[in-house]
Amino acid sequence: MKIVYLITGSGGSFYCGNCYRDMLYVRAIRKVPGIKASAIPLYLPPDKATIESGFDKHVFFGAISMYLREKVGFLKNMPAFLDKFFDSALFLKFAAKQAGTTSTEGYEELTINMIEGDNAFRKEEVDRLVKYLLKDGKPDIIHLSNALILGIARQLKKRIDVKIVCSLLNEDDWIDDMAEPFRSRAWEMIAKEADHVDVFVTPSNYYKKLFRSKTGLMCKNVMVVPLGFDPEMETLSRKEREPSAIGYFSRVNYHNGFDKLVDAFIELKKKDLIPGLTLHVCGGFTGNDKPFISQQLKKIREQKLEKSVRIYPEFQGDRKMEFFDNVDVISVPVRKYDGYGLYLLEANAAGIPAVQPATGAFPEIIERTGGGIVYTPDTVSDLASSLDKLLKNKELLSSLGEKGRKMVRQELSLDKMSAGLSKVYNKAINNAQYK
Repeated sequence: MKIVYLITGSGGSFYCGNCYRDMLYVRAIRKVPGIKASAIPLYLPPDKATIESGFDKHVFFGAISMYLREKVGFLKNMPAFLDKFFDSALFLKFAAKQAGTTSTEGYEELTINMIEGDNAFRKEEVDRLVKYLLKDGKPDIIHLSNALILGIARQLKKRIDVKIVCSLLNEDDWIDDMAEPFRSRAWEMIAKEADHVDVFVTPSNYYKKLFRSKTGLMCKNVMVVPLGFDPEMETLSRKEREPSAIGYFSRVNYHNGFDKLVDAFIELKKKDLIPGLTLHVCGGFTGNDKPFISQQLKKIREQKLEKSVRIYPEFQGDRKMEFFDNVDVISVPVRKYDGYGLYLLEANAAGIPAVQPATGAFPEIIERTGGGIVYTPDTVSDLASSLDKLLKNKELLSSLGEKGRKMVRQELSLDKMSAGLSKVYNKAINNAQYK
């Protein structure tokens, strides 16, 4: 079986759960005998980590040309040589550094067009992609990285006899920030274009229910395959440390609630509930996040706590391992309900428990791993109180960390995900309805 992933990039400047998920999908399915898998980036060039995972270096539907055709009237039908010029490696690398906006303002029409497909995905570029897809033989399955590019499914099915699988995760983060009537229109278009998808796959029951509520679809062809991975290092035991340390591991921005954790940390420090407590921050950010981060650092300076906070410049490789080795617990108190949260599994794999609001898929994940606690209501005071109780209970802290470490390896391994993805692709090939 030949599978090709079409994957939208984030630019690589911050921890992106969807990007990491796509990389894991490719790694997982390549473990299955008889399956050949490749990955082609859309919009932006792959970063170093994805190239090392075997992603293709060719970029289709370059972000700059797509944006210019949408926003600059006289470039709507730009000739191919201008497409090639704007989507050159130099320009796309620059665009990648600017990527990661969380504001939908000005992108509403482009979003609708990508879901519908006819205006965003030009015939010439689709033809170029199809030619590239067929150069080594027709794929059996094309796997789209999210429902925001569903328009390409119909375009591809017109040209190739191929099954389409589409990942679902956190599309609501983008769509629900759009103004009306664009928001409702986006979900309506996704429901309409879903007819061209053979099977959807999502990592949580929470997100399957959310997708059903947003689209009105019955979702009989939506399969749940929990994400998993093989830990980069085997942590047999964790050293006891004093003073205690709280970790934040995700993109550092407003939507992920970094300011909520900063406020909880300040509250704990003001009351001196845990002497010597420190805060460690890892996950990267974009230029759009800098004003928000500056506000949080200002709050920390005003409380004279800058020496108690450490920010890690990188979120991969050795620096990530160093971060995990230096914290006792992590928390990412998101504002937008998360459809999964791979950062929780990464922490658990290192023997670190998580403290999360009881929102989105967090209760589902923590119930599965046993590697943390959830709190409600979702307030700064309850976050601070939960962190305080867990950090003071060393026995519970250790047992949650050890259980999470064990369960990630036992229940959420790459092999488990390989088996789940294999079922998804076999359902698509055999036209079998998911029960």
